[in-house]
Amino acid sequence: MSNAGMMKPPVEVEYREELEALASVDTAKKPIGWKLSPQAVRTFILGSRQPVSYNGRQITIQKKYYGNDALIERCIVTLAGNRGLMLVGEPGTAKSMLSELLSAAISGVSTNTIQGTAGTTEDMIKYSWNYAMLLDKGPVKEALVPSPLYVGMEKGILTRFEEITRTPAQIQDSLISVLSDKVLNVPELGDGGLLFAKQGFNVIGTANTRDKGVNEMSSALKRRFNFETVQPVREVALEKQIILQEVNKLAKENQIEMSVDETAAEVLASTYHELREGISSMGHQIDKPSAVMSTAEAVSVYYQTMMSAYYYGDSHISMDNMVQNLLGAIVKENKDDLPKVRGYFQTVIRDKSAKEGGVWRAYYEAKKYLD
Repeated sequence: MSNAGMMKPPVEVEYREELEALASVDTAKKPIGWKLSPQAVRTFILGSRQPVSYNGRQITIQKKYYGNDALIERCIVTLAGNRGLMLVGEPGTAKSMLSELLSAAISGVSTNTIQGTAGTTEDMIKYSWNYAMLLDKGPVKEALVPSPLYVGMEKGILTRFEEITRTPAQIQDSLISVLSDKVLNVPELGDGGLLFAKQGFNVIGTANTRDKGVNEMSSALKRRFNFETVQPVREVALEKQIILQEVNKLAKENQIEMSVDETAAEVLASTYHELREGISSMGHQIDKPSAVMSTAEAVSVYYQTMMSAYYYGDSHISMDNMVQNLLGAIVKENKDDLPKVRGYFQTVIRDKSAKEGGVWRAYYEAKKYLD
């Protein structure tokens, strides 16, 4: 599959060369049904200092996840042990990206996905029917339309269940017997209606901690998963690095011929870090907004600012545009956060402007858009 023309190619397409290179040199032990060994899966996600020789070329394995390396190892071990994996955390902490990376490296496909919503039904998870064929031939295998869970069991690949707590509780609980017994019953097919999962099948779920209580998972379902909490980025330098990497990637995909301004990225990374943590690098106490101050949102704010500069400006990042985009990102959930952002600019950014000058002064002067 080529990624030409794709807005967002699947992970297995985007990093096809890396996956092929790792597979070509992977001699470590691997669980039945896995494309790569646990060691190679870890290398794919966390990157390697040494390039891999493949087809006469040196292939660099990029670092794709920035955070707790031990978390990645625990996730891989959980899946190798045939336990379901549940990634929980604040919105924008790369839970979905991590589940995609794991699925692509382990199963070779990351698109076998259930997207949880309030309208998710059991047939969207397991199977449904081609009703024209059902009326013509009755309940036969050919009339069955497999859904992601069925596909995962039949092919021995991972099934991703995104935003599981957004789905009704009775729909969530349809996973219990599948995760316990690794068998799915299709009663309409009679004696031939039992589907036994092939080796390699498992489920990776994601859930936002902010959705807690929306459709809380039952204790029975929780026992079928190992839970791992994905924490927000805790270091400004690392957050800046992620912003630079992701924005560069977006710019390249969309043919935006404009270099990323590292100083502007640092300003934005510092802002998101301080508002999220509630304390500035200079010791100011800050009223934390209720909005999601995630790294993913910071990437979005920077990219929006970059596009404004590219299409309407002089291809230089404008602090005026950045503050406007920052404001839109923060107050979209709660307008009561606006005074908190104003307070942050009137104290923290004012002092940094006086001390650092330059881009911080321009950033502080753009506070007029907060009025």
